[in-house]
Amino acid sequence: MEVDSRGPSGEGHRCAGLWANLPIGVPSAVTFKKYHLEHHKYQGDPDIDMDLPSRLEGRFFSSAGLKLLWLSLQPFFYSFRPLLLRPKPVTMWEGVNWVTQIGFDAAILHFFGAKSLLYLIIGSLLAMGVHPVAGHFISEHYMFKKGFETYSYYGPLNWITFNVGYHNEHHDFPNVPGFRLPQVRKLAPEFYDDLPHHDSWTKVLWDFVTDPAIGPYARVKRSPKTT
Repeated sequence: MEVDSRGPSGEGHRCAGLWANLPIGVPSAVTFKKYHLEHHKYQGDPDIDMDLPSRLEGRFFSSAGLKLLWLSLQPFFYSFRPLLLRPKPVTMWEGVNWVTQIGFDAAILHFFGAKSLLYLIIGSLLAMGVHPVAGHFISEHYMFKKGFETYSYYGPLNWITFNVGYHNEHHDFPNVPGFRLPQVRKLAPEFYDDLPHHDSWTKVLWDFVTDPAIGPYARVKRSPKTT
């Protein structure tokens, strides 16, 4: 997220994204950046913002059990939704991402065995599903309070997630690195302190599953004409 929220940058910046991608086990850094920049620019536009669940997701995953299933499968929806609904031409850097990641995975497999490689990939999938840290995917834009589409999280897990919880601040200033986002809030408390926010990602996941008013459908959407 830290290197995927900014605009076009030099090779060093792109290489940092490739490096951060390695322990995930699946090549995703470059492709994610293409769609994430559009999320910032066209937030809430169902035709462009691929962070929005599809209509099918919103309609089908509506009960508590199905919402829990959707959370468990969230890595797959997050990965394949943009490829299916808004495919883009493959770029050179995506090819570099694939070659680098496959080479790294092959090295892990050769030197440490299949269990080590599966540990990386399965661990990444679990960390994006029903996991406290994965609560940030839900806390950021699902409408827990009517009319508010973006929420920050100010709990202790920011210490181990590069302040990804400071999401209102991040959207206002996407080029500010994560370690400085708390300073943004401190410098402008009149813009952030009165906004609805979260203090627990675990509670976010619990409320998402158990509250009938919240689900994949609980997002603010805009007409493309007003984006």
